[in-house]
Amino acid sequence: MGEQKTPIPFFPQEVIERYAGLGVDIVALFSAGHLGTRMGVEITEASAERVVGTMPVEGNTQPYGLLHGGASAVLAETLGSIGAMLHAGPSKLALGVDLNATHHRGVRSGLVTGVATPAHRGRTSATYDIVITDEHDKRVCTARLTCTLRPVSPNGITG
Repeated sequence: MGEQKTPIPFFPQEVIERYAGLGVDIVALFSAGHLGTRMGVEITEASAERVVGTMPVEGNTQPYGLLHGGASAVLAETLGSIGAMLHAGPSKLALGVDLNATHHRGVRSGLVTGVATPAHRGRTSATYDIVITDEHDKRVCTARLTCTLRPVSPNGITG
């Protein structure tokens, strides 16, 4: 089996320019992180207005062979957090403070796709609605993530 390549997410030009002068690897910054990587989450599109990502069902199931609800939550929080970070900009961090998810149907195989869109984008918080669908475009999960937006200092998060 050949080496699998993770697709590089699409970032709008204004996002690339916003982070270019900071010497920040935006692909790494706005990724699924170590947990998402282990679960096979791939970000395919990223902007403050819309974040899209996929995740395989295989390897992310519960004992009955269905997609684990926690896996859907990981995908949802990843997508919503990326949107909130892109909204907040380079001077703030987005930290998830509330996640809820409703699981509508079970999925046993294939790939699920999540799309996060903003419900609220403020100065100190951002909320994203996330819809996860299966390969037949049937809704698997509906989630909502709220992030607090905290200023960044050289030592990390401030006050």
